[in-house]
Amino acid sequence: LYLPRAGVRPAAYRRRIVGNGPEQPIIGPMAHLSMNSPLGPLTIFEEDGAIVALEWGRAENPGPTPLLEKARDQLNDYFDGSRRDFDLPLEPRGSPFQCAVWDRMRRIPFGQARSYGDIASQLGTAPRAVGGACRRNPIPIIIPCHRVVGKGGNLTGYSGGDGIDSKRALLRLEGCPVAPTAPEDHNTKS
Repeated sequence: LYLPRAGVRPAAYRRRIVGNGPEQPIIGPMAHLSMNSPLGPLTIFEEDGAIVALEWGRAENPGPTPLLEKARDQLNDYFDGSRRDFDLPLEPRGSPFQCAVWDRMRRIPFGQARSYGDIASQLGTAPRAVGGACRRNPIPIIIPCHRVVGKGGNLTGYSGGDGIDSKRALLRLEGCPVAPTAPEDHNTKS
């Protein structure tokens, strides 16, 4: 399923700047831990005692912490089929609207899916706006954006790993019925 890509470097592995002015100090890379998964290498990032990102790829110079090791263990349990829910402190960064969408995604039970339209109705917005928030989910798998599907259950996109193939694999892992890929969206990621 996973095809390694040369030179993959997770986006969250970067120096972060504290404060707004040019005189503010630069802090080193976030604490992170890379792991192997059935979908390929994943890197988990922690900041201030919470998981802030999960990205496809492997980052250099890992800095494991007890929380990152707990996240890795829970992800391994999930991929092994012995875990349905994650018990981790999460701090995804986004707009208030994005955070509301991500909160709704976390409420979708293991093995089930909801449409972009279902979530849009709950939040009083448009399905396209929900799709945009899904695409920007910084902690995929743990915040299960793979459980959000198109109208009629069609797989319309996924921004992680190998796109729709990764989404399909995660839904199958959970025993969720998988609809066909929407023909017009087969090559898009969202």
